[in-house]
Amino acid sequence: MNRLLLPLLIAVALLGACRREPPAPAADPDAPPAQPQVPAEPPGDDADAARPEHPRLRVTTLDGAAYDLADHRGKWVIVNFWATWCAPCRKEMPELSALGAMREHIEVIGLAYEEIEPEAMRAFLEERPVLYPIAIVDPYAPPEDFETPRGLPLTYLIDPQGRVAQRYLGPVTAERIERDIAAAGGPPVPEAGA
Repeated sequence: MNRLLLPLLIAVALLGACRREPPAPAADPDAPPAQPQVPAEPPGDDADAARPEHPRLRVTTLDGAAYDLADHRGKWVIVNFWATWCAPCRKEMPELSALGAMREHIEVIGLAYEEIEPEAMRAFLEERPVLYPIAIVDPYAPPEDFETPRGLPLTYLIDPQGRVAQRYLGPVTAERIERDIAAAGGPPVPEAGA
């Protein structure tokens, strides 16, 4: 019986997109991450069947501001569930930050999906700053209109009408997001260097 249990436990551990681990101080935060192509999962699978067409998201960001997803209609919004202990999450943060800063039609909101005190999150963001708002969400009561993350990072691409256009489980690149926006009728992918 134990011979079957060990391989099963190993397989379950490998299925998670991210496992809890302390940040590795020796890692180079500026090194580009080696990211496999993660397939986008189109919305509308059985788990999302009960989800509203226009998901609601109302959170308070780390700086005390109210963030309401409905106020951002007309833009493509990247809703990124992440955690400080998640290595793939940390690697994609600079790219998501640059994407939100460089493209007028794209905004990013980071949802820290972990139990962490605001002071600890502020200290983390001092070391790894981003240009988009961050909100800490309760892992025991995540936003109702989004599925409970089964792995991190979990990213949603919300179209300008407020609908889920794509869902990405695992790391996603800015290039992939821009290609998906263009494929959904948004602005074309800028040429390299633009």
